[in-house]
Amino acid sequence: MPDLGNPASYLTCSQGVHVYASGGEDVGTIAHVLSAPEEDIFDGLVLDTPHGHRFVDAPLVAEIYERGVVLTIGAGEVAGLPEPSANPASIEADPSDVEGSALGEKLRRAWDRLSGNY
Repeated sequence: MPDLGNPASYLTCSQGVHVYASGGEDVGTIAHVLSAPEEDIFDGLVLDTPHGHRFVDAPLVAEIYERGVVLTIGAGEVAGLPEPSANPASIEADPSDVEGSALGEKLRRAWDRLSGNY
């Protein structure tokens, strides 16, 4: 494995940076960083590999450096990583979603106390 430079952050990762398996093998390059920087959330990487694009979940990223990323998995496992897909839809709920039940009323009272509406 070449010199990867100093430790860095997901915020400095960019397209084309090489990614290495835990054994040091070059397994591809970064195609996209999945993150929400405004909330300081790193979700993972989309890699461009010989097997096509693969999604690497954040816990599988061992180390990030200036000029490379090291994974916690071996080279043979990279091909088995999932292809990237759209994020599932998200939903929002509030106490009015459980109206008409005793539990719903308890939750509404708790919500009102927490939000200062009591």
